[in-house]
Amino acid sequence: MAKEGSNGNSHISSKPPPTPSPLRSAKFFQANMRILVTGGAGFIGSHLVDKLMQNEKNEVIVADNYFTGSKDNLKKWIGHPRFELIRHDVTEPLLIEVDQIYHLACPASPIFYKYNPVKTIKTNVIGTLNMLGLAKRVGARILLTSTSEVYGDPLIHPQDESYWGNVNPIGVRSCYDEGKRVAETLMFDYHRQHGIEIRIARIFNTYGPRMNIDDGRVVSNFIAQAIRSEPLTVQAPGTQTRSFCYVSDMVDGLIRLMEGDNTGPINIGNPGEFTMLELAETVKELINPAVEIIMVENTPDDPRQRKPDITKAKELLGWEPKIKLRDGLPLMEDDFRTRLEVPRKI
Repeated sequence: MAKEGSNGNSHISSKPPPTPSPLRSAKFFQANMRILVTGGAGFIGSHLVDKLMQNEKNEVIVADNYFTGSKDNLKKWIGHPRFELIRHDVTEPLLIEVDQIYHLACPASPIFYKYNPVKTIKTNVIGTLNMLGLAKRVGARILLTSTSEVYGDPLIHPQDESYWGNVNPIGVRSCYDEGKRVAETLMFDYHRQHGIEIRIARIFNTYGPRMNIDDGRVVSNFIAQAIRSEPLTVQAPGTQTRSFCYVSDMVDGLIRLMEGDNTGPINIGNPGEFTMLELAETVKELINPAVEIIMVENTPDDPRQRKPDITKAKELLGWEPKIKLRDGLPLMEDDFRTRLEVPRKI
């Protein structure tokens, strides 16, 4: 039995989890695994759906309200007998029978969560409550994609799961940062009080095809600017760091966490750390050497450093990222060129 701790250690509940559907233990009928993905029309969600659908024993249900996601991301699965798409806002209860819940629903880029901060915190708090209520009712295991933003502007580097964070509770980003912190609290309270099987992933910056082109996140900004031959806008001072994980690595980590025995929280991200100026120079070199790099004013509460300590992911999940930034950026460029209708110059 894992000890009850408060430092981000894995927990095992003393209360048994609710029993899943009787079909699970049926003698003659092998039921498929029914998996709900909230936010499954989004960037990471749709890649997760692609991976889950590769297993013929999985039936995947996506619930998404298309606030930041797009049906286009799922077009290859629409009509598939093992796939179902529901237009649904997780701030309203959802009554369905499932075995696993991947709870990804939430605006995740500053442009969207600052545009509607109340919606963002409602999604994080009421949405997570609704999904935990569903998990409790049907005995499903639930995975929450939390975020490196729970660490705020960190005072330790790199950040491991035992760090409690340094977050401004009343800033313009707080709806997201504090919303995810409350979501983690709810997950553990349902786990301890009701025996729900929970998994918490703290995901760090992720990039890849299907990112929203103008979502305000730095990789998509730089690539879109380079393709359009616009100056790359680096927020001052340019020395702030981020770590970028390619989306296929991220999805692999999430599935390993769901299938494993550890509640988390577990950091999932790429520990390769780059300053914003280094990232801009790399994008310029790989995509459009002719563009210039300019400094612009920064947004409030922008973390100075961001780098995951992934020791736990390596030890407990056998996971570490495989795709280097220089290899992942061209894959994202191809996708952006197709969507922006700007072909490569021959």
